[in-house]
Amino acid sequence: MPDLTHLLLVDDEQPLRAVVAERLKEHGFEVTEADSGERALELLGQFAFDVVVSDLRLPGVDGRRVIDAALETYPGIIAIVVTGYGTVKDAVEIIKRGAADFVTKPFQFDELMHVLQTSLEQRRLKNENAYLRQQLDQRFGLGAMIGRSPRMRALFQLIETVAPTNTTILINGETGTGKEMVARAIHLTSTRRHQRFVALNCSAIPETLLEAELFGHVRGAFTGAVGSRVGRIEQADHGTLFLDEVGTMTMSLQVKLLRVLQEREFDRVGEGKPVKVDVRVVAATNSDLAKLVADGTFREDLYYRLNVIRVELAPLRDRREDIPLLVQHFVEKYGTGGAQITVSQDAVRRLMGYAWPGNVRQLENAVERAIALLGGRSTIDVADLPPEVQATQVPITPTVEFPVEGIDLVNIVEQIERDLIERALARTGGNKAAAAGLLKLKRTTLVEKMKRMPPLMH
Repeated sequence: MPDLTHLLLVDDEQPLRAVVAERLKEHGFEVTEADSGERALELLGQFAFDVVVSDLRLPGVDGRRVIDAALETYPGIIAIVVTGYGTVKDAVEIIKRGAADFVTKPFQFDELMHVLQTSLEQRRLKNENAYLRQQLDQRFGLGAMIGRSPRMRALFQLIETVAPTNTTILINGETGTGKEMVARAIHLTSTRRHQRFVALNCSAIPETLLEAELFGHVRGAFTGAVGSRVGRIEQADHGTLFLDEVGTMTMSLQVKLLRVLQEREFDRVGEGKPVKVDVRVVAATNSDLAKLVADGTFREDLYYRLNVIRVELAPLRDRREDIPLLVQHFVEKYGTGGAQITVSQDAVRRLMGYAWPGNVRQLENAVERAIALLGGRSTIDVADLPPEVQATQVPITPTVEFPVEGIDLVNIVEQIERDLIERALARTGGNKAAAAGLLKLKRTTLVEKMKRMPPLMH
């Protein structure tokens, strides 16, 4: 179990929510408050909470949708429903879908604490925090692509829009973001899906061999050419050709590729007879091709031919809400022996907090490593993660989102400062000197800060 239990409290009645939050903090919970279902959904996308306590009746997005969203993303989460007497039937129905328990308004705080403690103990004993398999089966008709973040949804929509055309596409993204997977999704969603998808990494083949690999050659075209060979372009006739790291091509090869895009024909190496071809080209790069054009190392006319439709892949650090789904996908991929492997919420928090410079590929490697280290255990915990992920600092509260109208920075900073001081005092039983030590402040500084605050602390 993690040292702190992170709890999301959802209620539109501010006075009740404030009182309950304060009592929960006194009992050692790290509490984040949401005054609406919409805000709760935002927070659930940012952070792997251990517990969500939500009122059933909320304006707009109701508690049922909040609980459903929490369980879909984190089936290991403990969901507690707060309901009025008239909606007990609804609460029971939500429990059938995975919620742990419910309390009815008006309730005594001790009743809520009993439900929380019982549910936490049950989770500890049963260790039931597997993710919903059905969520992982939702692929939006795009092969093995996984994600439901706004960026991924926008990507799926763009792919479904452009895939049926024959337009050339340029995919730009960091290493490990899944550029070939996107290219395959484009092919599988297109009218060419029954034809071949041919991939070629231009940076993985020596420059002297790349031309023959791409265009093919006839017997005797060069030393070692003991027979004729069909190149990748010809292999992809009527299908899709994926050229990864296209920015590494030499200028001479760029000219020949430009001819393929403009004239739909090419010459095999050692043969002057043009070969007609019907192929869709999807290119990818992790370089800034516009900068390469400015530097004179990439042809401007080829750049514009490739960059008809541009697909930008977001790095994993910019779509952290997809990490739980990806983690469970890799757990299922690398799990062996038929035993169900789960991931602790504390481990999920570290995984969501890490920056992932190697993106999805690095995350996959981390999960495979963790499974290899289980040694008969069924739960991946923080100690099973790579050292750099273990060292990730998990934020006390989720990131503040910027609304369109902006934020009141001074007010937010004051609220955060007040909240931390209150927690430190609660943790030390009101001992100001000890609380100042936790906050790395002088006692006199803490006292001065408390004097400037409304008298809610004792």
